[in-house]
Amino acid sequence: MSATLMNSSARMSVATRATKSTKKIAQVTVSEFYGPDRKLFLGPFTDAPSYLTGEFPGDYGWDTAGLSADPETFLRFRQAEVLHARWAMLGALGCVVPELLADGGSQIAEPVWFKAGSSIFGDDGLNYLGSPALIHAQNIIAVVAFQVVLMGCVEGYRVTRTWPGGEPGEAGEDELYPGAEFDPLGLADDPDTLAELKIKEIKNGRLAMFSMLGFYVQAIVTGKGPIDNLYTHLADPSTNNAFLFATKYTPQ
Repeated sequence: MSATLMNSSARMSVATRATKSTKKIAQVTVSEFYGPDRKLFLGPFTDAPSYLTGEFPGDYGWDTAGLSADPETFLRFRQAEVLHARWAMLGALGCVVPELLADGGSQIAEPVWFKAGSSIFGDDGLNYLGSPALIHAQNIIAVVAFQVVLMGCVEGYRVTRTWPGGEPGEAGEDELYPGAEFDPLGLADDPDTLAELKIKEIKNGRLAMFSMLGFYVQAIVTGKGPIDNLYTHLADPSTNNAFLFATKYTPQ
């Protein structure tokens, strides 16, 4: 009995120390990206503007064009960046996954992202994941109208916190992030965890926006998808690279 109690006490002690250690690591990680002692884009050589205080995620003290000097302008740009970052992450994933699935043997009618939409004009229309039982789209006007209604409702709620015909909801401390009445995954329960997730989101989102720009340029120059371009480059890196297409600006 005493041995069991001792083992139980030891496990609880280890669990307590692990929890405290995890919280300490999280606090150190968060402090690296917020406040006056945060990481800056040129390290100690950065002359950060006075209005960039490290209050918001992704602030590395860089604003050579003065875009954040006006608080209202900064708010609009910040909202636009976060929303574009989220769409870019979804878009980049949607650009590469169909090609990877097709390369793995999955039957996908058109895996290349900038060609997939044209399937709606075919005789069989556009079947999501190749199955007409999921989404069978044949009318581009109906698809656009449906998207406008759905996105209008979601964006209207984001701005006003009110569903059509409903009462205004409670806004969180920062309407760009989970909190208050909209937090189904409980991401805002722990402030330190949420602060770290904000950093991860904006860093990955900025990378995704650059990735999408690269996908656009690749599509225009090579006429291929990103995975096909990657395989072509890996097959002969010294030949198949950006310099080969430096003077070509028309689709292949």
